[in-house]
Amino acid sequence: MARLAFIGCGAMGAPMAERLIDAGHTLHIYDPDPAATAPLVALGAVTAPTPRAAAEMGEVAFACLPSPEVSRKVALESDGIVACKDLAAYIEMSTIGSKTIKAIAQGLAETGIAVLDSPVSGGPRGARAGTLSTMVAGVRTTFETVKPLLETVARNVFYIGEEPGLAQVTKLANNMISAAGMAAAFECSAMAVKAGVDARTLIETVNASTGRNSATMDKFPAAVLTRSFDYGGKLSTMYKDVFLCLEEARELNVPMWVGSNVVQLWFHAMTQGRGNDDYTALIKMIEDWAGVVVGGNESGPVDRKPE
Repeated sequence: MARLAFIGCGAMGAPMAERLIDAGHTLHIYDPDPAATAPLVALGAVTAPTPRAAAEMGEVAFACLPSPEVSRKVALESDGIVACKDLAAYIEMSTIGSKTIKAIAQGLAETGIAVLDSPVSGGPRGARAGTLSTMVAGVRTTFETVKPLLETVARNVFYIGEEPGLAQVTKLANNMISAAGMAAAFECSAMAVKAGVDARTLIETVNASTGRNSATMDKFPAAVLTRSFDYGGKLSTMYKDVFLCLEEARELNVPMWVGSNVVQLWFHAMTQGRGNDDYTALIKMIEDWAGVVVGGNESGPVDRKPE
């Protein structure tokens, strides 16, 4: 069993850390929020006052953090990973874009710490169920060494290539496709309901046809048609990811006609104060514009006042 560190114990990090504890590993953890670390401490994890203090107690450190800025700070500032002398590998599981992961990899290489670019897909539900996918870029021998640890937190582990940043691009492409699918499904379901189609009938029909995607297959049944809007991911997180994807496309001189409009839609939701909402709640904004509720019990248009 390995001595591990885990930095960032939020909605994604905590269930992944829990799986490592359940597998018998000794886990040293850091998160600025004591409420986030308390459940893990109850399972046997040991808290540390800084990222550096946590990582110094481990052979391998994981990080699952909310933004590129936080990831840079945790990795490269004086109380961060860069100050650790004996750490063998740093596994960055955050979605932060290729520019940031390359800076982290370069900074930690100077102290002999191998970096794996390893963002995850599947959301908090997948993290709790152990059904995540992770896409990994970095030195192949390092990847092979820690692969059993990655397989503890993710069902599907894909090796993308040697260069840090390739996994970030893969993850951002995935999330842009996911966000675009949600946007299209939300708009089209509002249109169909306004025309008089029952939403549940629509989704069942689409899921047996060529329009099915992760929104219609998973998010509608679990969180939209139920009106619970609790699928598990923040709207602000999805906006961050699609914005980063558009930045990657611009750096590579790749036009994104659809992606640009997807970013604008999610950005508009941010300007309406919906950042902390579940990302399935994006449909509420579209419902307001259309004057319908996509709840699965409609026989036609209904009046709905904006929240």
